[in-house]
Amino acid sequence: MKKTTLDLLRVGEKAIIIKVNNKGDIRRRLLDIGLIPGTEVESILKSPSGDPAAFLIRGSLFAIRSEDASKIEIEVLG
Repeated sequence: MKKTTLDLLRVGEKAIIIKVNNKGDIRRRLLDIGLIPGTEVESILKSPSGDPAAFLIRGSLFAIRSEDASKIEIEVLG
């Protein structure tokens, strides 16, 4: 399996969260929506500019800015 960051996950790919390296309030928000180590995430949609991107996390769709997604370590599945 390939290790990378969430901002580099291509639409349709799934991954497992390894580590959330964000700081402050955004870290708390990301953890609150379920972005914790061991959680599966799927890239659903990227805006034409690539920022933000929409991810399916625990059955809900969330938009995350590239700046924040780049600090989330993942392991791509399959």
